[in-house]
Amino acid sequence: MEEYKKALLAPCKPMGLPWWLALIIVVLTYISVNRGTLSTDLAGCFLLMLSIGIVCDQIGNRLPIWNTYVGGGIVMTYIVSAVLFSYNCIPDKYVTAISTLMDDSVKMLVNGTEAKAVGSDFLSFFIIFLITGSIISLDRKLMIKSFIGYIPSIFGGLIGAAVFGVLGGLLFGVTPAMILIKYVLPVMGGGNGAGAVPLSQIYESVTGDNAANYYSFAIAILTIANVFAIISGALLKKLGEAKPDLTGGDGAKARLMREGHFDADDSKLAKPSLGDYGGAILLACAFYALGRLFAKAILPEIGGAPIHQFAYVILFVAIAALTGIIPDNIRNAAKTLQSFFTKNLINIIMVGVAVDTNIHDLLAACTFSNVVIAALIVLGCIIGSAIIGYLVGFFPIDTAVTAGLCMANRGGSGDLAVLGAADRMSLIPYAQLSSRLGGGIVLVIGSFIFGLLLK
Repeated sequence: MEEYKKALLAPCKPMGLPWWLALIIVVLTYISVNRGTLSTDLAGCFLLMLSIGIVCDQIGNRLPIWNTYVGGGIVMTYIVSAVLFSYNCIPDKYVTAISTLMDDSVKMLVNGTEAKAVGSDFLSFFIIFLITGSIISLDRKLMIKSFIGYIPSIFGGLIGAAVFGVLGGLLFGVTPAMILIKYVLPVMGGGNGAGAVPLSQIYESVTGDNAANYYSFAIAILTIANVFAIISGALLKKLGEAKPDLTGGDGAKARLMREGHFDADDSKLAKPSLGDYGGAILLACAFYALGRLFAKAILPEIGGAPIHQFAYVILFVAIAALTGIIPDNIRNAAKTLQSFFTKNLINIIMVGVAVDTNIHDLLAACTFSNVVIAALIVLGCIIGSAIIGYLVGFFPIDTAVTAGLCMANRGGSGDLAVLGAADRMSLIPYAQLSSRLGGGIVLVIGSFIFGLLLK
């Protein structure tokens, strides 16, 4: 009871501002949106998304039970935003602007014909700073050990999800084959664009049936599982607080390895100057460009499996960190930038992620059987990854969050939502390995399963 009272009476200073000044900004934003005078450029979108986020964040972090077991302000921001978008509470021009800001391309109608507009892809911009800042500051020897042990943990999550999913299917008379094809693969496939979409294309090429028939069900199940994954992240955070021996810590101290110091010693890193931050930004963007160069032109596939650009980014940043070619002042600047993005811009990401969540479709797919099966798949990936993670020397809770839940969500955006709810944003490189490399593994497995069970 004291904990809830403390949360309710905590000082209200959204993003460091006095509550009354933040309230004035929110009211101003609401009036501007209602009158249609708020711009649809970067400044206008940021203001709208932050105004939604700071209100939801304050409420979610103070609401008893919700703040402890559901995910606090981050999950509140995601759910409230999804409701606002789904029920047309925000004018269409701002919805389109936010979609364009978040994605690299947006479908839209031009003179009655569907066309694609080039987007800003702020989501990728956000992720590259988290990846760069997280990996550059890691201890070199433990980095090698952790990446090597991580792949078995991903397979542990896949096996656990399949086993629990099949058991759930037996309860409702769904065959194991259909559970694997229609439930497990889309949930564990690395998200929407990198998972459900290519899986539906593989389905069409194998069966001759329209890809949309597979995709419409797959995305609904994936969305249900994504919600369970976010809530599970919050519950695992709570479990880690109750059982600290099962976790390497939360926040900036989160780590996977049970032995050794995972983070570099900050005291040995040179204090960054303003120019160093510019160098860190340039470096992060350059790594992203290099990752895209390999993913789009030099080596887009390995063994027939497409390799995502973020997988290459993680690889090249890790190589740079291992060789020691990045000066300490730039390393520290990159780590500080990661902390800044995580602390101040996460609510922008949560609002942006909610644009793609249709509450109507989610509710329509929420039959009792689908909900139970999706929940069991998420539970299975948690248990499977935690067990294997422990066996290879990882903390089980942190492995369950990254190798488990970050396989069972909606890709990059889902990773951020899960890590935010679990307060383990510094583990973003491993989450991205799950979504990108793990998702690629699922696509390869899916092509074999489709061919074996559906031909």
